[in-house]
Amino acid sequence: MKKVEVYILSGFLGAGKTSLLQNILRHEKDNNRKVAVIMNELGEISIDSDAVPGETPLKELLNGCVCCTIQGQLEVQLDNMLREYDLDAIYIETTGVAHPIEVLDSCLSPLFAEKLDVRAIITIIDAKRWQDRSSLSIQLRKLLIEQVQHADVLLLNKVDSLTEGEKAAVVSEIQAINQDGKLVMTEFANVSLSIVQPEARLEKKKHEEAHVHNHLNLRTYVHTFSNPVHLESFEEFLRGMPDSIYRIKGYIRFTDTKESFLFQYSYGMPLYMKEPLKRTQTLVFIGEKLDRTYLKEELDRLELR
Repeated sequence: MKKVEVYILSGFLGAGKTSLLQNILRHEKDNNRKVAVIMNELGEISIDSDAVPGETPLKELLNGCVCCTIQGQLEVQLDNMLREYDLDAIYIETTGVAHPIEVLDSCLSPLFAEKLDVRAIITIIDAKRWQDRSSLSIQLRKLLIEQVQHADVLLLNKVDSLTEGEKAAVVSEIQAINQDGKLVMTEFANVSLSIVQPEARLEKKKHEEAHVHNHLNLRTYVHTFSNPVHLESFEEFLRGMPDSIYRIKGYIRFTDTKESFLFQYSYGMPLYMKEPLKRTQTLVFIGEKLDRTYLKEELDRLELR
């Protein structure tokens, strides 16, 4: 019986995991391989799952971190995947606050000893976020470093935002933390399969526990609009966004157009992409010590303007 390859996609909020997954799935399709995806979201609904092509088997783990509170559910979904599909590989996209080693532990359950072959932990790093990591809390800085330390493949993403000198400094810092992992610089998380699919995994290292529920104070807030909002008012709201909110993603409509937009916000930068399909106007916020009452009041106010 052939073993199914497993790849764990790790990285902090907004680093580019979903873009990486999309690029990988395109390459896998070109190679006619049968692959599936397990996607973990901290919130009650999934936004990133829309990025997975409809023909790709997908399991979602919502409202919890796969490395702790819903670790058992990951094992169940892996088992379901193996029973339902004849696969070559499974890609697990973790939340931005998951510890990759604890996700790995679920994949190494005795239940899957003869069924799964965990090939790599792939950590994608936002180059600018790494440079400014001192602005994060001690716990989040520790998590960011642990995500780097335990990776088999390190993708330094968004390097187009760095000077040559800055690139050299960041590469030196990362290699000092993880001397064994393969480090590649990328833009838009674009990378070949040969990079993310090493022949053998590095030996698992010891790690400190640092995940969302025990230490990080990260929370989510889900907001659904009943009506379109004014773009200018929405952008004014974004300008007042606390630094403690790291990620916003979802769908939104504005009063001056009939089109819907896929909206993403990471590291203070908003991104709007036209969405051809009608979607529920829902935004998911991820942040540290997130004030749900404040967000609800502000977002409700946008619909009244």
